Amino acid sequence: MESLDLNVLKTAAHWHKVGYRVVLITVVQTWGSAPRPPGALLALRNDGVIAGSVSGGCVEDDLIERVKQGQSQSFSKPALLVYGVTKDEAARFGLPCGGTLRLVQEPLQDTAWIDELLRRTSSHQLVRRTLDLRSGEVTLAEATRGQSLFFDESHLSVSFGPSWRLLLIGAGQLSQILAQMAQACGFEVLICDPREEYWLGEQMNAVQYLSGMPDDVVLKISADPHTAIVALTHDPKLDDMALLEALKSAAFYVGALGSRRNTAARKERLKEFDLNPAQINRLHGPVGLNIGSRSPAEIAVSILAEILAVKNGVLLVQKKPMEEYSVNEKKEPLASQLLCMSQ
Repeated sequence: MESLDLNVLKTAAHWHKVGYRVVLITVVQTWGSAPRPPGALLALRNDGVIAGSVSGGCVEDDLIERVKQGQSQSFSKPALLVYGVTKDEAARFGLPCGGTLRLVQEPLQDTAWIDELLRRTSSHQLVRRTLDLRSGEVTLAEATRGQSLFFDESHLSVSFGPSWRLLLIGAGQLSQILAQMAQACGFEVLICDPREEYWLGEQMNAVQYLSGMPDDVVLKISADPHTAIVALTHDPKLDDMALLEALKSAAFYVGALGSRRNTAARKERLKEFDLNPAQINRLHGPVGLNIGSRSPAEIAVSILAEILAVKNGVLLVQKKPMEEYSVNEKKEPLASQLLCMSQ
């Protein structure tokens, strides 16, 4: 699943191609408790239909009204719009605490640059889009990670990165639930399982199913810092193969399902291969935050919550400390393992 802003661009391009006039609106600066961050996109066509958002709704209402009352001005050239300058205006437009919102309004003249941007991002490239507000010209260039939005009244530059990806090893019930949740959060989801009987009968829309061996698949997708990998089969022959390559990759998150005792045993096995201690310590196991998960849906919530926390740079305060277990201790009953998969 693509990010919201990429979907807005795709929608805007489609509208333009079928004959609508379209204006793109980008949040460029915010002060106070603004509801949408810089870079957020909205597409508005000449009949008032919108895609995306720049606020909680009141600003969108005003933008729609502007288009309906003065279409020629809205679709002529780029312009700067400011909302919430005064406290009364901020309240009117749903900007709490006296927030202020600055927007760039940009008529969509052609869709070639959108097609090219979507092509590049679909192949997991980082793209920098620059708009010249004086001429309306759009240029694309290679972006680097960490570049923030730039706006100086004459030029607007915004980076579009590859979609966040989630590779799930194993196509069971938990994977199906986690895939749906991850898609709703903007992740492109891939599921790898060489056991085709696990997924041939229950394929999901917009999920790519891969039948190769897990280690080969991890290498094939070229896991980058926009990729999370989670092993969910509970079969060491499959999970460990994936982890061997995943822990050496640039993936921002690598996790594996299992109890704390099973995680300790897994780390001991990983030491026998060409992984150094730092790479092994990258493993999030047991996978997920400690929220008392019991059902597959609750476990999926805990896993996705941890992935999002790592993605957003949030301290994992809800993580239960990993205890020291002897791999020679009596194995936990299966029911006990299931209860602590995500703890």
